[in-house]
Amino acid sequence: MLGSICLIGCQSSKKGGSKLSQRFVFHKGAMGTVFTITLYAPDEETGKRAAEAAFARVVQLNDMMTDYDRDSELMRFCLTPHGQPVKLSEDLFTVIAKAQWVAEQTDGAFDITLGPVIRLWRRARRQREVPPGELIAAAKLASGYQNLKLDAKKRTATLLKPDMVLDLGGIAKGYAAEAALTVLKQHGLNRAMVAASGDLAIGDAPPGRSGWNIGIDSIDAAEGQHSRIVSVKNCGLSTSGDTEQFTEIDGQRYSHIVDPKTGLGLRERIGVTVIAKSATDSDAYDTAASILGAERGLNFIEKQTDTAALVVVLKDGKMQQIESKRFRRFPQLKER
Repeated sequence: MLGSICLIGCQSSKKGGSKLSQRFVFHKGAMGTVFTITLYAPDEETGKRAAEAAFARVVQLNDMMTDYDRDSELMRFCLTPHGQPVKLSEDLFTVIAKAQWVAEQTDGAFDITLGPVIRLWRRARRQREVPPGELIAAAKLASGYQNLKLDAKKRTATLLKPDMVLDLGGIAKGYAAEAALTVLKQHGLNRAMVAASGDLAIGDAPPGRSGWNIGIDSIDAAEGQHSRIVSVKNCGLSTSGDTEQFTEIDGQRYSHIVDPKTGLGLRERIGVTVIAKSATDSDAYDTAASILGAERGLNFIEKQTDTAALVVVLKDGKMQQIESKRFRRFPQLKER
């Protein structure tokens, strides 16, 4: 993906000869990607036990929020007749409520009700064929964040139009990574990071370090190198872009990120890395900023408390990197 991210230079270490700072890494496939937990624990068994509990939480959330399973809580809600309020679990309501807030702040650039359109685009990517305009128009009629009503007091949600389908692909992985990090902390392991592809939930810094060193790749960086390396802790960090997830149809490149206005994948080459208070926020914000474009996307980021972004755009074969004001506050490291 454009501006992908990875962990840099956090090797195993010991403090005073003890085993209080051993580094362990665990992996598990979920939500269409691989979740990677990097943590520091007194011994492998302690780390493994905590990681298994964290992965179990991810699986629970996946089973709840996937739109690929008709029996998930999300899809049971979507299959409810429109106009009928449905009480949701705390997790699902929290994610939907946050998504709706971002939709309101971005005038619908981020829109989880775009499920019917996204399903068309998934098929288009597989078959390398742009959906007919009439199908896109029909799918858009069954979308629109204004057609999803929430009642926070009753914790209910109501779909106001028939055939609506919610897609949480732009926020669920960040929420799951954040939830997994919470589980690790409950096990007493605060020096940890959970990575779900381009979405990171980051805890306390590794022993002897001021933060986790995260490499941000870019379209002009040589293989194995990074255009930026930032040091961060206790935050969410997400990157959205199209270097890996894209398709070409009739000579036109389309991103996997769908623009609600056109019903098509983005054609602008743009990558956005967001650092926010939580991985739930960073996951949603990077998608929203990608759809808004560099100028409007950065304006949105600047309005969010304790949030920063790096936007990369490719125009006329030339790459431009644009930082938000707060992005410059994070320590920048040089490639070794």
